[in-house]
Amino acid sequence: MRASFVFSEVVTGLRRNLTMTIAMILTTAISLAMLGSGLLVMRTIDKMRTNFLADVEVTVHLTEDISAGDKNCTQSVCSGLRDQLQSNTAVESVIFENREAAYERFKKIFESQPELVALARPDALPASFHVKLKDPDRSAGVVAEFNGKPGIAKVDDQNKFLDVFLNKLNKVRDLAFVMAVVTAAAALMLIANTIQLSAFTRRTEVGIMRLVGATRWYTQLPFLLEAMVAGLVGSLLSIGLLIGLKYGFLDALFDGQVFPQISLLDVLFPVTPVLILVSALISAVTGYVTLRLYVRH
Repeated sequence: MRASFVFSEVVTGLRRNLTMTIAMILTTAISLAMLGSGLLVMRTIDKMRTNFLADVEVTVHLTEDISAGDKNCTQSVCSGLRDQLQSNTAVESVIFENREAAYERFKKIFESQPELVALARPDALPASFHVKLKDPDRSAGVVAEFNGKPGIAKVDDQNKFLDVFLNKLNKVRDLAFVMAVVTAAAALMLIANTIQLSAFTRRTEVGIMRLVGATRWYTQLPFLLEAMVAGLVGSLLSIGLLIGLKYGFLDALFDGQVFPQISLLDVLFPVTPVLILVSALISAVTGYVTLRLYVRH
C-alpha cells in the first residue's frame, strides 16, 4: 500500500469538497464543544459537592422560651437535647449558639448591608445547635429524629438546599448534552453526505483502480481517512473553543467564591482526550457504515 498515494487522495478529497468539509468540521466542533461543556459542568458539580459537603451542617433552632431564658443551655430541656445530639452516632460535633452569638454572626455575614443590620434585633434570632455530621448524606435521618421534639422550633438541613442547587446545575449539564446530541446528529449526516459526494466525484478513478486489481479496502481507505481527519480537526477546534470560553467568560463567572474555578487542566484532561476519542470514533464508524451502505464499488 502506498501511503503517499492515500495521503494525496485524502487531501484531494477534502479540497475538492471544501465547503462541505468546512461545514462538517464546524458542525463537529460545535457538537463536541457542547459535549465538552457538559463534561466541565459535571466536573464543577463534583468540585462544588466536595467543597460544600465539608461545611454542610444541620441547624436545630430552639423555641422562643429556651432562646429567651436559657442563654448557656444549662436547663434540662436544652441540655437534654444537646446530650441526645452528641450521643447520636451520625453526629461529629455540636455547638450551641445563643441569641447574642447568633446576632454577632448575623452582623458579620451582612456587614456589607448596614441597613439590614440596623433593622435586626437579637431577640428576633433563635438560639440553635449547629450540628456537624460524620457523613452529610445521613442528615435526613438526624432531621427526622429531632424534628418536632419538645424545645425544638424547626430543623434546617443544609444538605437539602445543596441538593436543590446542584439539581439546577444538573439540568444545565443535561441541556448541554441534549444540544450536543442534536448537533452530533447533524455532524453525522454531513459526514455521510460528504463521503458519498466525494466517492461519487471520484467514481472513475476508483473504477480504474478496481480494474487493475486494487482491493475494496484500498480504494475506500482515503474516504474513511477524510472523515477522520475532518473529525480530528473539528475536535481540536472544539478544544480551542472551550479554552476561549474559559478565559473569555467562565473565569469571570466562576470566581472561586461560590463556584469553583475551571482550570486549564480541567479542559486538557480528561475533556480533551474524550473529545478526540469521540470524534475519531464517530467519524470512523460513520464513514465505514456509509461506505458499506452506499459505496459498493
